[in-house]
Amino acid sequence: MGKSNPAGRVRRVLVTGISGNLGRRVAPLLNGYDLVTVDLYPPPADVPCGKFVQLDLSEPTGQAQLARLLKSENIEAVLHLAFVIDQVRTGIVDVRRMWQTNVAATQRLLEAIADANSNETTVRLFVFPSSVSAYGPDLPGQVQEETELRAHTMPYAVHKRESDEICQKMYPCLRGCALYIYRPSIFAGKTMDNFILRAIRGKPSGRGWLARAFESAGWKLPMVIPASASGKNVFQYIHVDDVARILLWTLGHFQPEQLKIINLAGRGLPVTFAECAQLAGTPVLHLPSEKWVAALLHFIWTIGLSGIPPQAIPYFLGSYTMDTTRLHEELGADYESVVQFTTRDALLESLRT
Repeated sequence: MGKSNPAGRVRRVLVTGISGNLGRRVAPLLNGYDLVTVDLYPPPADVPCGKFVQLDLSEPTGQAQLARLLKSENIEAVLHLAFVIDQVRTGIVDVRRMWQTNVAATQRLLEAIADANSNETTVRLFVFPSSVSAYGPDLPGQVQEETELRAHTMPYAVHKRESDEICQKMYPCLRGCALYIYRPSIFAGKTMDNFILRAIRGKPSGRGWLARAFESAGWKLPMVIPASASGKNVFQYIHVDDVARILLWTLGHFQPEQLKIINLAGRGLPVTFAECAQLAGTPVLHLPSEKWVAALLHFIWTIGLSGIPPQAIPYFLGSYTMDTTRLHEELGADYESVVQFTTRDALLESLRT
């Protein structure tokens, strides 16, 4: 990779959400840093997590404990990866608790950074992975970073938008701390297992006995769309290991005191909904209308067969592509060594598992 920025060099790094997929992928890359990590659940034994502290960010006590760690551990950079995406798999199905973990905890952490930097800038970098979903469903072509955030309906997308907006609003209060907001497309790769990829694979994403029975039998669930949908809506994917490399790159190359907002997507062309189903060998079931689709999703969510929130329908039927010119410009000569997968290859690797 290219030269690091000595002015922005940090050593003591706090990583929230270390037990999540991205946290587990980035941890081995951070062996040159002094790590403090937190999560609701301990990471697997083979994850190099430095000093691990178990806490619950949905609770004020957990948020306060994280704020104290920031000062007591002399943290210089924060990778804030903790975020509830898959409600069923994390066990946080209550939307209010999910909001506390996702949005309230992000704001509390930013307030703690502002407080830690009140006398001098000790925390010099804050990195928040937002999401393409923050832009909202059915994007008008390849959106740039200045595009208005219009996420609605689906809690995860709304929480990403709200957290993204809070980061931008809080930036002037951070007293010299650089703020990097990345907006990645859908995560993919052989280690990824979320309700989006399970829907493409035709695998149940629920936690009920019926889901276990379907998976044991090897039965495929069809991808369900209304009859009016053509399947030509397009998606971008990014390999989770590429995102981990981007986080590592940021620690060594960030511009002090700057606010950066950057779209992330894999190389090459996007893939259509129909191509996703074809590559996975998953049948597509057309129902008379979107209301029928919503009713079916609600039913299989209720019986524990699916972990797809019924509110996610617009996000499956719309197109999600972003302009990544700024990513190319920021990484420069390092682009090819950091972003190693095309969007298609990242998806294909997910489908082989």
